[in-house]
Amino acid sequence: MSPEPPKEPDPAAWAAVLGSPVGHSLSPDLHAAAYRELGAAVRYRRLETPRSELGARLAAAAEPGWRGYSVTMPLKADAARAVSALTPFARAVGVVNTVAAASRGADGAARGLLGHNTDVAGIVNALRDLGPADPEPVAPAAVIGGGGTATAAAAALRLMGWEETFVYVRDASRTRELRAAAERLGLRLRMRPLEDCPAELDGIGTAVCTLPARAFDPHARRLSGDLSGLRLLDVSYDPWPSLLAGQARERGARVASGAHMLLHQAVDQVKLFLGLPLDRPLPHQQTALEAMAAAIGLPAPVREPVPVHTLDGLTETAPSEDG
Repeated sequence: MSPEPPKEPDPAAWAAVLGSPVGHSLSPDLHAAAYRELGAAVRYRRLETPRSELGARLAAAAEPGWRGYSVTMPLKADAARAVSALTPFARAVGVVNTVAAASRGADGAARGLLGHNTDVAGIVNALRDLGPADPEPVAPAAVIGGGGTATAAAAALRLMGWEETFVYVRDASRTRELRAAAERLGLRLRMRPLEDCPAELDGIGTAVCTLPARAFDPHARRLSGDLSGLRLLDVSYDPWPSLLAGQARERGARVASGAHMLLHQAVDQVKLFLGLPLDRPLPHQQTALEAMAAAIGLPAPVREPVPVHTLDGLTETAPSEDG
């Protein structure tokens, strides 16, 4: 049985998304829908936060009403270094997209800040929504880009069963954090020039593009061949469809947007911000997911999301992948 949501202790409870820019973020819509469905009085907002202001935002977490931060670019690596503790999962991935209270005092104020990564869960479940990967042998996987979200994508692919992935980047010398995370996760990286990606995607079964909106456009125009064997997640969602998504879909690929990833990663953020366990579903989770999806114009997920918060095995051959 799912736990009941906790009684909200503070009518001034609040949470926010931090990053720069955040004006386009769908996180407030997702979180507002979830808290409304769960009966939790948490106000969620956007806080434009350049890297120079992250410290001040984290200091504000000492306020009793603070429940948590969603962290987006360019703050994910900085946040991992700034919090007082990391979950083992976040430590392995090396980047943080969620900051919550490590514990709380009698007055409700946070006692220490805990960093976690829910992007991995978002990527895993967004890919699962597209259906299973090609039958055995599973076709190669690829990550497009080498930043913080690429690290989460690499972790997601490792948890889904890949031991090796192609990585398409402009400059492989700027992927130190990605390579370090891959070593911790036991994932082999095959670095490839970004300009070679369009000609090689027809040999890829699962790909995650982590580049900012429009950054892949010059290469997307050069896509060719049959992509019907490709399962593609493009983590950008504004504008949508991206040129990559549109071109790939025309060639037969199954495509999901970053909005699908955002939906799934928000579920674990809501759990953390409400003090609920990560290894159990939200109260009335399917109803909450439907409300969250509707809030950002998505259909309800057809698959029950799998929990992704440890490094325990989650593979493409697991029964849940076909369910």
